[in-house]
Amino acid sequence: MRIGVIQASSQATKNKMLYNAVTKYAPKDSEVINFGCTLEEKENYSYIEISILVGMLLANRMVDFIVTGCSSGQGMMLACNSMPGVICGYAPTPKDAYLFAQINNGNAISLPLGEEYTWSGIDNLERTVEALFSEPFGQGYPKSEADRKIKDSEQLKEIRKSGQISMQELLNKLDASLVNKLKNKMDF
Repeated sequence: MRIGVIQASSQATKNKMLYNAVTKYAPKDSEVINFGCTLEEKENYSYIEISILVGMLLANRMVDFIVTGCSSGQGMMLACNSMPGVICGYAPTPKDAYLFAQINNGNAISLPLGEEYTWSGIDNLERTVEALFSEPFGQGYPKSEADRKIKDSEQLKEIRKSGQISMQELLNKLDASLVNKLKNKMDF
């Protein structure tokens, strides 16, 4: 599995912590790629711009899964879910991350990175990432409902695919200066 880590510039101070947690708990033989945003980058990127990059990374199969976030985590989740082919969950807790991976089997997760990151905040982030990757995705939950949950997840993906344009069509509709800014991002 190729896992990308990227978050909005507003949370650039959390990039290393997020990357380290994903690297620590990602499934064995996974490749974790840090796409930023980092403090070293001169350009700032909003959660909306990063969500477009998330869509591009997944559509071009540069990665299989994205771990992302913004201050609340909710804006990034909503923006990512606006991108063709992206199914992004919101995971403020380990239980939310686990249930998203098992029931929804999406390809992106958004974390609330603006929370208080004292010791307990860092511990919660690590436990949340650990729970996300604790088992292979898409096994269904609870186990007694696994078959139905798996079918529901696949049906949702088909409905989204039928109801959305392709990533390339979306990029063609966006302002060219926005797309060029994103294509020139340091780690992209």
